[in-house]
Amino acid sequence: MSSFSDASFEDLSDELASLGWYHYDLSRHAAEALLLSNGTDGSYLLRNSNEGSDCFALSVRAKDSVKHFQVTRNSNGYVFGFNEFPTLQDFVNHFANQPLLGSDTGTLIVLKSPYPWRVEEPSIYESVRVHTAIQTGRTENDLVANAPSLGTKEGFLVKQGAIVKNWKQRWFTLNRYELKYFKDKMCEEPIRTLDLRSCSAVQFDYSQDKVNCFCLVFPDRTFYLCAKTGVEADEWIKMLRWKLSQIRKGR
Repeated sequence: MSSFSDASFEDLSDELASLGWYHYDLSRHAAEALLLSNGTDGSYLLRNSNEGSDCFALSVRAKDSVKHFQVTRNSNGYVFGFNEFPTLQDFVNHFANQPLLGSDTGTLIVLKSPYPWRVEEPSIYESVRVHTAIQTGRTENDLVANAPSLGTKEGFLVKQGAIVKNWKQRWFTLNRYELKYFKDKMCEEPIRTLDLRSCSAVQFDYSQDKVNCFCLVFPDRTFYLCAKTGVEADEWIKMLRWKLSQIRKGR
């Protein structure tokens, strides 16, 4: 592959990473749960597909169901059916003005509103609300595709103590390369800030007598955290691992 193509792929990867509605390895089932529980007709999100590293799935809510469409990335942009678009925004703009597809039931689907990546935990299957709208005072209709939501996450986790090995619930926030935890959600000052640039691994952990547990490995200590659900733990792990991969790419 030519250097031009390599550069093109790098540009496309940067664009993908900047999307506020790219949900990484979100599963088909989880995407349906999100859009049906909290989206509206025409809400959409992009996620990775099992078909390959350059294949994605566009999940779109169509009334009371969710439809999934394959989007493929190549060196020139993104391919959907017989159409090719230089950027994902061009793709969205095109199908915001005309029906995406007539489904098997004859439903016409139009891309109306991106579903932001950043959502409230504790569970993807329970009450989900859009942080961007809450934090800015805007409504969901005001959200745009480049909403500043990439790479941030927050929610309650149960953490094991360093000296006394008891477990306490803490409020965690993840922003850039800092994972902070607070005594509770209303506290302004964190108990501690963990610099992920010093973290060597994030993984599920089965050594503790708890379910939905995962750990972060640092040179001086391994932090053990437990989520309320397996889905939530998986979301934290995927996001933290993505952070570590971005850190390593920057080195």
